[in-house]
Amino acid sequence: MRFMELFVVAIKSLSTNKLRSSLTTLGIIIGVGAVIALMSVGQGAQAIVTATFQQMGTNVIFIQPRNPEAPGLAGLSSAFASPSLTLADAKALVDIPSVLSIAPANENFVEVVAGDESVTALIHGTTPAYQEAYAYSLSSGQFISDRNVARRDMVVVMGSKVAEDLFGSDDPIGREVKIRGKRFTVIGVLEPKGGAFLGVGMDDVLITPITTYQSRLFAQRTASGEDAVQSIAVQVSSAEEIDGVMEEIDAILIKRHHIGPDEKSDFSVISQEQVVALLQEVTSVFTIFLGAIAGISLVVGGIGIMNIMLVSVTERTREIGVRKAVGAKRRDILAQFLLEAALLSLVGGGIGIIGGWLVSKGISLINIQGMTINAVVSPDIVILAISVSFFVGLVSGIYPAMRAARLNPIDALHYG
Repeated sequence: MRFMELFVVAIKSLSTNKLRSSLTTLGIIIGVGAVIALMSVGQGAQAIVTATFQQMGTNVIFIQPRNPEAPGLAGLSSAFASPSLTLADAKALVDIPSVLSIAPANENFVEVVAGDESVTALIHGTTPAYQEAYAYSLSSGQFISDRNVARRDMVVVMGSKVAEDLFGSDDPIGREVKIRGKRFTVIGVLEPKGGAFLGVGMDDVLITPITTYQSRLFAQRTASGEDAVQSIAVQVSSAEEIDGVMEEIDAILIKRHHIGPDEKSDFSVISQEQVVALLQEVTSVFTIFLGAIAGISLVVGGIGIMNIMLVSVTERTREIGVRKAVGAKRRDILAQFLLEAALLSLVGGGIGIIGGWLVSKGISLINIQGMTINAVVSPDIVILAISVSFFVGLVSGIYPAMRAARLNPIDALHYG
């Protein structure tokens, strides 16, 4: 039989049992829709990470405390490491050639109160170099100065969203806010930056002198008793200089921290590019994991197709016998049932693509505390989903099709 004849027969056969065919495709619809929706969320999260770091200053090296005893990523996280960096460490890096700015920083979440309004924000204790290193621009007022740092002034610069939430359309410059029961004067407001990282918006920040942070808000000390610094951002003049500067930073801090040749460092030095690559690797694994979970639905859908095709073979045993008796070959019967299984999976896959795309668009509209994930439905996700659904349909149809093709025409004619 020619392909078009097989196709017409397959359509008629599936149309005869519309409800059964619809329920059979439902598993494929859910599976394909889930794969597209969840993998698009994973790619959206990856895009957010990349965009967020691109909005930061370019050619930046990050230095953080490291737990020498902790393996892998845990060792690189300051949350698992004892304080080991100080302001003196930051100052020791000033004379490295090609270094444009050095911004030590501490951070923590605080409640900020202005009159009857209050918001939760991430406060950064840092120096004036922070503005250049992280590419922030001022909307009004001024940034913290070296004088503010030297005098431990009780001043803050606000992110645009914090200023809007607390003061609305009023000018916050010169107004007072309370942080941990202490009064701070607002001296500047940052331009909106957009983006978020780990659930924290880039505009949900406060910036205060690092000395004020250390002495008035959150005291933290190293093992030697010095005021601790959680991270140091070093901005380099060009990308070509990054590797050389990283080596010099490593050498200077190893000497300052008295780390022996056989000892592991209590700090990590990593470039912005390495951070992005590391986070993209993590989000890629996350995306694949989500896709694998959704893929279980496709397997269940495939089992459903196999089950229905086996029932169909049993119901159409006499039909198969008649076809073989009038000259249909084994390959014709095999192709017939494989085509029906493939049609079920392709129709389900097509509807699933539309459903997954709609769910992805719906997820992109969800705003959680000012953060949205723009789910990215890329062509490769769609191609992967439809290819897998077609493959599942074929695999699920092979056994029923082979069973139908092997039927003895005499036995089939006497069936039932």
